[in-house]
Amino acid sequence: MEFRPCIDIHNGKVKQIVGSSLKDEGDAAIDNFVAEKPASYYANLYKENNLRGGHIILLNPQSSDFYEATKSQAVEALRAYPGGMQIGGGITPDNAAYFINEGASHVIVTSYVFNDGKIQMDRLEKLANTVGKDHLVLDLSCRNTKDGYMVVTDRWQRITETVVNTELLKCLSDYCDEYLIHAVDVEGKNSGIECRLVESLSDWKGCPITYAGGVHSYEDIDILNDAGHGRINMTIGSALDLFGGKLSFDKIVKYVDNKLT
Repeated sequence: MEFRPCIDIHNGKVKQIVGSSLKDEGDAAIDNFVAEKPASYYANLYKENNLRGGHIILLNPQSSDFYEATKSQAVEALRAYPGGMQIGGGITPDNAAYFINEGASHVIVTSYVFNDGKIQMDRLEKLANTVGKDHLVLDLSCRNTKDGYMVVTDRWQRITETVVNTELLKCLSDYCDEYLIHAVDVEGKNSGIECRLVESLSDWKGCPITYAGGVHSYEDIDILNDAGHGRINMTIGSALDLFGGKLSFDKIVKYVDNKLT
């Protein structure tokens, strides 16, 4: 298990939000934390602590009046830590190479590939060919439904027909280098992790998975490590003191290094 840090940007500011509250209309979201510092501050902090593979997420669509401000913050963070972070949010073959050239190690994609509620393999192949498999992360963020954990797209607002399971991971692994999975139902709520989701993915032995959603205590880290058999990396957002939470960033870095590696 590795600690993968994050920088979420909404309306031109580094934020932590309640994931299920995000709406394109009016650029609305319930904020847990709004940073006074720019995204580059956090990127530099992660660089100083040698934390690689974290993700930057642009939470505004390109149609938003805030998109350019959000994008500018993201690019500043990439330039502060070249090759150290991944970026997602509105990624397509038209802009993927731009973000790689600005310093992203990988681009993170959901909506372009899971278009119209289904996996579009031709789009996935086009994107993989554009930036290379080694620079592509698939975001399989999901909600719990009666049919299982289903991939959600369009900034977590649309439920697709795709179930997140190891069969899906195997099917898509020829096209990507990693997976990022937000448990959207608990994202930003400090309510504990989605154990059933983690357990359902624990047998996967292929490319890395990073889990995000609900980690709010050191016990949660141990539970995640045990449920995922040590194979699933983690992100902590609103629970960190960096973002107004109670968990010490410095202690988390040491805790993971000492107990889980």
